[in-house]
Amino acid sequence: MSEDTLAPEPPSTAPAPPAAGTPAPHVRDALEAARRGTLALTDCLTDAELTAQHSRLMSPFVWDLAHIANQEEIWLVRAAGGLPPLHPELDPLYDAFRTPRADRPALPLLGPEEARRYAADVREQALAVLSRTPPTGHFLFRMVAQHEQQHGETMLATHQVRRGPAVLDAPAPHPAPAGADRLPREVLVPGGPFTMGTDPLADPWALDNERPAHTAHVAPFWLDTVPVTNADYQRFIDAGGYDDPRWWHPDGRRHLRRTGWNAPAFWRRSGTRWLRRRFGRTEPVPPDEPVVHVSWYEADAYARWAGRRLPTEAEWEKAARHDPATGRSRRHPWGDTPPGPEHANLGRHHLQPAPAGSFPQGAAPCGARQLLGDVWEWTATDFTGHPGFTATPYREYSEVFFGPAHKVLRGGSFATDPVACRGTFRNWDLPVRRQIFAGFRTCRDAGTGR
Repeated sequence: MSEDTLAPEPPSTAPAPPAAGTPAPHVRDALEAARRGTLALTDCLTDAELTAQHSRLMSPFVWDLAHIANQEEIWLVRAAGGLPPLHPELDPLYDAFRTPRADRPALPLLGPEEARRYAADVREQALAVLSRTPPTGHFLFRMVAQHEQQHGETMLATHQVRRGPAVLDAPAPHPAPAGADRLPREVLVPGGPFTMGTDPLADPWALDNERPAHTAHVAPFWLDTVPVTNADYQRFIDAGGYDDPRWWHPDGRRHLRRTGWNAPAFWRRSGTRWLRRRFGRTEPVPPDEPVVHVSWYEADAYARWAGRRLPTEAEWEKAARHDPATGRSRRHPWGDTPPGPEHANLGRHHLQPAPAGSFPQGAAPCGARQLLGDVWEWTATDFTGHPGFTATPYREYSEVFFGPAHKVLRGGSFATDPVACRGTFRNWDLPVRRQIFAGFRTCRDAGTGR
């Protein structure tokens, strides 16, 4: 998903200051957790690295830091609080729609200390507004907390493209549990109707593109039990998958010729084995991890080579949420309880995917594992609104991205915070993107061969 999706301008008429209400510790906790994450990703870098552009695909870290603060000022201080702007002159500099990422280093951006001070000043006012806002007015606070976490994931992707010594560290995930290597290759997802999407009363954290809840129908299909692994993907490479035009979308084939791709991003061959660069460290590619840093075109080509296909977004959501025993759709694959470390690899606790077959307690009713966390999963679906979609609070949050240019990803990654990850959460990106933490799983129609 483009994390640059909050509005560049406040509403033309700010609402009156809200009436006194009760504090919202959960919303406040989400805002404060997001800020701790932001500072952890930026305080570990020198000023020179904060202001540098590490890839034309990514903004300088210091732009993200001030953009986060600017959007919080626009939506929480001005719109929710009805207060005057602190720094309206910054709005054009941190308007994500005005200046492409590649051009942002040329802007007269705030320096690192100025950006930190601005973020702290905005946060002080935003929390004061929250303290007097009733729970019925918390949507903007939830949206802003998720926006900052989305930028946290984007800044982690910038850490991945950054060259230089490692500055981040985290423990490795636990090994796969006993029996993970004996899981069935695929699980059957029954056909029929199910409830797709959600509504504000059912999930007050849901963003506009997750709404409204509606009935969707899918035919029965077989879905990979776990995401496609590095070992699986190496077999595609070894079979000449990158060189065979039969497997490639025409646009993907043209992009392949331009770029010379022959493996996932950050991989390189050393003799008879593959190595990868991960946050400043070079290491062997672990065979049992879900493959990551592949584009939609690569995922689609692998699926065709395997005699399968990518699931549609509706198929993915039915597999992740539908409980045949009750007929209802869950918030998460395992139920409605918040994600814990036994359910999924989320929240940057591990800076890599967990081995395939992990988290049996996080399995969906259909038996599929790791549908949330580890890697975003490309789907076959173009990004558009659910039936009855209404832009909230404005078109630029997601509606301007609707259309065939962007493909839907689902499920979150190890870099995604739980506050921005649930069974209805929708991500989107261009089909060429590989710096994001994306992988995939495949499926086939019931009754067909592989």
